[in-house]
Amino acid sequence: MIDRTGLAEFLRNRRQALQPEDVGLPRGQRRRTDGLRREEVAALCHMSADYYSRMERERGPQPSQRMLASIAQGLHMSLDERDHLFRLAGHNPPPRGTSNGHISPGLLRVLDRLDDTPAEIATELGETLRQSPMGVALTGDTTQYTGPARSAGYRWFTDPAARQIYAPEEHPFLTRMYASGLRELVTLRGPKSQAAHLTELLLARSEEFRRVWDDQEIGIRPHDVKHFVHPEVGALELNCQRLVDPGQAHHLRVYTAVPGTESYEKLQMLSVIGAQTLR
Repeated sequence: MIDRTGLAEFLRNRRQALQPEDVGLPRGQRRRTDGLRREEVAALCHMSADYYSRMERERGPQPSQRMLASIAQGLHMSLDERDHLFRLAGHNPPPRGTSNGHISPGLLRVLDRLDDTPAEIATELGETLRQSPMGVALTGDTTQYTGPARSAGYRWFTDPAARQIYAPEEHPFLTRMYASGLRELVTLRGPKSQAAHLTELLLARSEEFRRVWDDQEIGIRPHDVKHFVHPEVGALELNCQRLVDPGQAHHLRVYTAVPGTESYEKLQMLSVIGAQTLR
């Protein structure tokens, strides 16, 4: 059963504890009180301001689990806070583990400050959870996929369009890398894991995957330098740095270019595209 009073008090407390800069928002000059405004929280949680306001006023329908997950992420809640939110709203919390899509507040805070470079947070299966505006400008919105296609490795073998952003000379290596990585995850997570399910789907759908899977390769790690082919700015050579959250098997990827290079100049052009995406 939903605890409307407890839910409203908890949401108000979390909203008032967050500052605009904590979630990547400008403070502005007309802000009279600390904390976030209700309309700012609603935007972060991808819902209407009226819907969110009714929850804080102990009104409205019982929020769905999907809505609660969005609220927990938008308010930068920890896993314990997320679980508490679900219980207040009358739902069982989602299971924890490596397939969990809830991003830790610390990793989100880092991403929120990376508005001048391509960056993304993804699961161990390559499912994009969040991107910076320049990340969207570089690779497109990769959070939009559903089902098995959420995995970059699955798309690599089933959707030819997934390869267009990468230089052709990189394709053979990436094919081997995705197969190798999936094999490691199947061994690590077990035969009933999501990795094992994706493997079964790919073995049934892709002759190329079956061929490289039979090679039994292990330990092929991503290159530190990526070669992209962007439809508007052309070839880009970008360094990729990774920050790993071992507790949830999420990683933050940040792409940068060496100052003074042609790729660096193109990345500045890409920032204009990112600004347009943000608007």
